Amino acid sequence: MKKTIVGAAVLALAISGTAYGSGYRIPEQSVNSVAKAGANVAYTTGADAAFSNPANMSWMEDRGYLEGNAEWIRLKAISYADHRTASFNGESDKEDFVLPTFFAVSPDYHNFRIGLSYGVPAGLSKEWRQPFPRTFAEEFTLKVFEFGLSGSYKINDMISLAAGVRTIYADATVRSSGMVAPGVTASRDMDGNTWEVGYNLAASVRPTPVMNLSVTYRSKVDLDLEGDAYLATSAGPGVYNGPGAVSVPQPAVLSLAGSYTFFDQLTVELEYERTFWSRYETLDFTYPAPLANPVLNMAFDQPKTKAWDDSDTYRIGLTYDMKNSFILMAGFAYDRTPIPDSTLGFDLPDSDAYIYSVGVRYLANEHLELGIGYLYDDKDDRSAVNDIVNGEFSGSGAHVVAFGFSYKL
Repeated sequence: MKKTIVGAAVLALAISGTAYGSGYRIPEQSVNSVAKAGANVAYTTGADAAFSNPANMSWMEDRGYLEGNAEWIRLKAISYADHRTASFNGESDKEDFVLPTFFAVSPDYHNFRIGLSYGVPAGLSKEWRQPFPRTFAEEFTLKVFEFGLSGSYKINDMISLAAGVRTIYADATVRSSGMVAPGVTASRDMDGNTWEVGYNLAASVRPTPVMNLSVTYRSKVDLDLEGDAYLATSAGPGVYNGPGAVSVPQPAVLSLAGSYTFFDQLTVELEYERTFWSRYETLDFTYPAPLANPVLNMAFDQPKTKAWDDSDTYRIGLTYDMKNSFILMAGFAYDRTPIPDSTLGFDLPDSDAYIYSVGVRYLANEHLELGIGYLYDDKDDRSAVNDIVNGEFSGSGAHVVAFGFSYKL
């Protein structure tokens, strides 16, 4: 069963959406969101509003909507150059993932609408093969799946409110192996899963038909993980095989956005996003009793300081309707990392990012629309000096391609 302990490890050790958003978030869940660098809160015209901003479901045409997407994510290799000795250098693996998402919005029922969403809003994958990095993060993999049910109510032609329930399933694996003291090795092998529940709130105001102002809030969710762990060290008797637990916060997110459509063709959206990572203060695994082996106790049974900061993201999205069945999209975002130098590590060597994106949608007929979006996440090189790291991480980034369809019933 080897459960949750891993999830927590991964989550808490700093998961980064499949590793390209700040912390472990993946805000981009649809073609529109990928193509506009995540600026998809104020101006949402498809079924992905069920995830991005359910209050905007009130402004959609009175019919049912379905949308399906697939995202291909390529994580670039990250190089680490140690300032102490070249024997500590390393390079993480390149990795590829395919993430499916699905959204649905009901027709209007007396100003009420229902939205369904399925997405992968968070996750991490990072693998190091070299001896020094492998000691801390031979493999960290986390997948977070979210099932959402939301409802919106149109108070009048200017104001819409929405609320929803989020059911979250997390599955994770963590392995590490290496020398923790001269002549002494330690390893861990964990995997697990957990179910949690959160909520989301949203409001949209349309002062005029061409302007929309929106606010959304996604609640913090504590991932209270419980399960089993296998820990071992060469300093015997050095094996622990039993239960363990840890709690990791999935932070709250507040988004403020506004959009305006010029000349009935060009829509510009500006968005500010605040992610409340400061709730992530420590990572503390617990067991039925303290680990008796002093090496295992030192490596796996001491609270680890995280001390993350709240982080800000600034986004701009552009949508241009060519009035000939094609809609062009582009976006840019600046994404601040929440991880301070003092706790930066191999599990998530995160840094500030510049995000560039483009995309296009094609209206095949009055019911079917096809789309593709591309996003490039370019992360800064970053140096840090702490208890583990004394060197520079470089080359971090990600390519994201999203394909999708939208169908109006």
